[in-house]
Amino acid sequence: MNFAYTIAGSEASGVAGFQVDIRTFHELGVFGLGALTCVVTMHPDDDWGHKFTPMPPERIAEQIAAATASFDLDTVKIGMLGTIPTIETVAEALRKQPWKNIVVDPVLICKGQEAGQAFDTDQALRTEILSQATVTTPNHFEALTLSGMESFDSVDDLVEAAKRISDHGPRSVVVKGGIDFPGDDAVDVLWDGEEATIYRAPKVGSYRVNGAGCTLAAAITAELAKGTEIRQAVQVAKDVVTAGIENRIVAHPPFDTVWQGAYQH
Repeated sequence: MNFAYTIAGSEASGVAGFQVDIRTFHELGVFGLGALTCVVTMHPDDDWGHKFTPMPPERIAEQIAAATASFDLDTVKIGMLGTIPTIETVAEALRKQPWKNIVVDPVLICKGQEAGQAFDTDQALRTEILSQATVTTPNHFEALTLSGMESFDSVDDLVEAAKRISDHGPRSVVVKGGIDFPGDDAVDVLWDGEEATIYRAPKVGSYRVNGAGCTLAAAITAELAKGTEIRQAVQVAKDVVTAGIENRIVAHPPFDTVWQGAYQH
């Protein structure tokens, strides 16, 4: 049995975060488990605004201790952390044992935070968590922020961003061009420390879909847990996300939702 661990927030409607991670792990045939860092709730009576409630740091530490004592875990995905105490707690827990794969989906701006608090949280995330990552999967906005670049106008720009972000610590960086990248294709770039691999698929629709970023990072995590090499792991993840967007779930919130079960092995 292969195990994939997630340390992430719960999105109460199930369209992102912990719930997406566990579904993705299951679809790709690995045993998924995790620790909750926070609860994010969308409020339908407030234009679907978000309320963010962090988990006490000691409860996070207890969850991680229980999981790592129960199973031989070597592959983990880090999702939303959201506060400096949470970041410090998770960083300390990661250092307590060797990890073969630490996949960081760098949620830089935590919904519901003030700008100054968000900036401090972002800095702590870079210093404490991103520095320990073996793989990171920034989206368009996160990649611009982490690379210090002003725009992505070409594939070469995505490659340059990935190289710059690798300087923060991760040996592999997956930059997601997303819906904001020009052209008809959804383009992702993997920099593995030696060369760049380009992944393309036709864009599906013209607006964002909930859960795509979580699904991609979780799928990479699941494949790495099975021993898949990074380039193939990213290709599988790309295929999972593309199928999930093509068969997305339409519901009442303003964005549709990726369906992880659409992927056919």
